[in-house]
Amino acid sequence: MQRESSPSKTVAPQAGEAVEDIKGDNWQTLGNSSDEAACKPKTHIVFLKVHKSASSTVMNILFRFGETRNLTFAFPFNGASQLFYPHFFAAEFVEGFVAGQASQFNILCHHMRFLPTEVQRVMPSTTFYFAILRNPVHLMESSFTYYKGTSAFFHAKSLEEFLQQPSRFYKAGDSDSQYAKNLMTFDFGFNHNGEASARHVQLMLQAIKTAFNLILISEYFDESMVLLKEALCWDLDSVVSFPLNSRDGSTRAPLPDFTVEKIKNWNKLDWEIYTHFNQTFWEKIDRDIGRKRMSQEVRALQKRREQLARTCLQEGESVAPQEIKDQSLLPLQYGQARILGYNLKPGLDKKTEQMCRRLITPELQYSRSLYSRQFPQKALKASSPFLLP
Repeated sequence: MQRESSPSKTVAPQAGEAVEDIKGDNWQTLGNSSDEAACKPKTHIVFLKVHKSASSTVMNILFRFGETRNLTFAFPFNGASQLFYPHFFAAEFVEGFVAGQASQFNILCHHMRFLPTEVQRVMPSTTFYFAILRNPVHLMESSFTYYKGTSAFFHAKSLEEFLQQPSRFYKAGDSDSQYAKNLMTFDFGFNHNGEASARHVQLMLQAIKTAFNLILISEYFDESMVLLKEALCWDLDSVVSFPLNSRDGSTRAPLPDFTVEKIKNWNKLDWEIYTHFNQTFWEKIDRDIGRKRMSQEVRALQKRREQLARTCLQEGESVAPQEIKDQSLLPLQYGQARILGYNLKPGLDKKTEQMCRRLITPELQYSRSLYSRQFPQKALKASSPFLLP
């Protein structure tokens, strides 16, 4: 296991400095609230579901944990798929939120543009905050395929053409421009068109470190799940998963080095966030777990995933969308990507079938099911606006 490139050194912020280009100024009161004295499973959780970063798989983990323990989710109003993204999060976007009432929610995990002061209105002070990042090179390649219909990418014949002269295609003021530049920066609540000076970057990184208890890395997903398991005091089965919302290899191709460098420069803020927290990710492993035990934990997680695949999956692995037999398990097909799914093995007993189905249910279907269960008196509105997953 090796680290990615290390981040450049930046100047520490002075006391009282605010983070530029972010709505809200109350970052200092969030995060780092875990009780170290006793290891009890944490049940108040905020997950910042960063786009195209294995976040659908993490969401499935949270859905399963919450469903089996009858926890309460902070669902988007009227059963929408996102919390009115790309607008900044507001407490009123949550179904059942009542201003001035003590928090009744356990898990907030749908797509949002993070605004800590508003999240605080929904979740209790003991909440555990975490997020997941992805290498911006991989992220932009994925975004170009998945979000090809957005304004910045629509007229570009290829990612290389877009990067050759971004000003031909990219307009900073477009409402969907974040999909084409510094998407992670935007999701964390910052200006994705902001400057990349050392001071600004350092302020941004400090704000994230203050707000979040844990930052995971999707390229090291199994190691991330071990860290999450340890931090939440959960068991192995609670964090085991099958990859969800992943695309097949037919639309993927290796990127030449000059394209990689252009992506890094175009997504400078994302690159700074990723390289910094990739480094602290491995520092945390070395400090809290150690490489030897981490390797043992990862092997145990992988072994359990293989066992579940043999138990649950008809083919033992993911399949192309046209090969999915149960249409209720078909993931949303969006953009130019072909999103893979799974077939349940026939003949499972009721308890095993239920467990296996939870593991492979796509996020939109799972979210609708849990919403209907939590709000049985409210029918999902067919006219709810479609939002990008």
